[in-house]
Amino acid sequence: MSGAAGQGVEHVGLPKMEAKSKPGCCNPVKKSGPVTMDHVLLALRETKEERDLRIRSLFNFFDADNVGFLDYAQIEKGLSALQIPGEYKYASDLLKVCDANRDGRVDYQEFKRYMDDKELELYRIFQAIDVEHNGCILPEELWDALVKAGIQIDDEELARFVEHVDKDNNGIITFEEWRDFLLLYPHEATIENIYHHWERVYLVDIGEHAVIPEDLSKHVKRSKYFIAGGIAGAASRTATAPLDRLKVVLQVQTTRACFLPAIKKILKEDGVLGFFRGNGLNVVKVAPESAIKFYTYEMLKTVIGDSMGNEKGDIGASGRLIAGGVAGAVAQSAVYPMDLVKTRLQTCASEGGRAPKLGKLTKDIWVQEGPRAFYKGLVPSLLGIIPYAGIDLAVYETLKDFSRTYILQDSEPGPLVQLGCGTISGALGATCVYPLQVVRTRMQAQSSNSEAAYKGMSDVFLRTVRNEGYRGFYKGLFPNLLKVVPAASITYLVYEAMKKSLELD
Repeated sequence: MSGAAGQGVEHVGLPKMEAKSKPGCCNPVKKSGPVTMDHVLLALRETKEERDLRIRSLFNFFDADNVGFLDYAQIEKGLSALQIPGEYKYASDLLKVCDANRDGRVDYQEFKRYMDDKELELYRIFQAIDVEHNGCILPEELWDALVKAGIQIDDEELARFVEHVDKDNNGIITFEEWRDFLLLYPHEATIENIYHHWERVYLVDIGEHAVIPEDLSKHVKRSKYFIAGGIAGAASRTATAPLDRLKVVLQVQTTRACFLPAIKKILKEDGVLGFFRGNGLNVVKVAPESAIKFYTYEMLKTVIGDSMGNEKGDIGASGRLIAGGVAGAVAQSAVYPMDLVKTRLQTCASEGGRAPKLGKLTKDIWVQEGPRAFYKGLVPSLLGIIPYAGIDLAVYETLKDFSRTYILQDSEPGPLVQLGCGTISGALGATCVYPLQVVRTRMQAQSSNSEAAYKGMSDVFLRTVRNEGYRGFYKGLFPNLLKVVPAASITYLVYEAMKKSLELD
């Protein structure tokens, strides 16, 4: 990427310095061991004084007003001059990482401390990729590192990656080029993060030679990840099926709903297998619902990106919320008849101790109530999608930022921390829209031909408030929340196991 024109910077903003001759690669480090600043200086062919001057020049580039410190506005302005899109929150994250005393400002010593730590970190991963220890990264070494990280990349894409980092176009990546590419990246420099940093930010750059990929996700083994996710979802739904059945039974009760009596009733009427009634349909829904949601989201992301002028780049938080919400609505509408039949299966009375047959139940709904009956309760179901997604996303990002700042000391949250953040945000989002879920379930469960049939969504609200009070909208909430942690944990564990089985790790 070309730097900001006229700013006296190149690549990602390092002040121009006198170019040093580079015979072949830079200095090789044959022996492995603890990385020190001496290794960094040797790899960069710099003296300590030259390095200090370089870091001071970079600090002064951001401190354009010469106030002696950097704040959010100065960092954002500097990154914008380097053509790093603001929606990636690098200014905020870079400020957090550098601001050791949390006063909202970064003085030179704090800035230099960040530079010291970052260059050491970058040299460690540089050495890990440079398996030949000849002081430079060859394209085949970079390819091997990406493959080991589960990232599939073709020859053309690899060439673009190397070409982008390789400033002198000699076909190899020196540590100086590696440092310039990643020095202002505030997150942990893993190979996965580095690849996605290049993919998401630099490919969407407006530089002269930037290339917009046809699909930002095409290099991962999409079909295998889809299979792993589907199996994980099916396992999770099966494991938590008893809680789901109990939740639905409690939701439709218009009299006082109690946890233990509901369990005893299910056991008495259907036995232990009664807790899994309707789970088959719930599992069958996973594949089509996920596929429709995924491909609708990808299509909408393209449309929104085009309308924003970003082509197929990142569409920002609001764009992702809209695309995700609409994709969820389309997917839910497509499989909604299966969801309604599942609810009827879970709530209808047993016939002689046996659950009704799926085919007969579906036929009765079609004949007696008509095809429109399969979409009863769809409106409250769709109304809950955007609020749920918004709350979930906002809380998740807040918790992730909190954990990064106060628990992980500015390192990037790992999978387990992200799982915990997602569990809490999902539970809070589900609780906020739970009344709509109760309304949907009651509309689904009730036959249109019954005398006490609800006339619509507003009728459910009015009758629930009048007969049960506002607490009626939270019947079944307890088993629903009990599902959250095991469902998320099982999904995560099975997904990781499937990734290993399918050789995605």
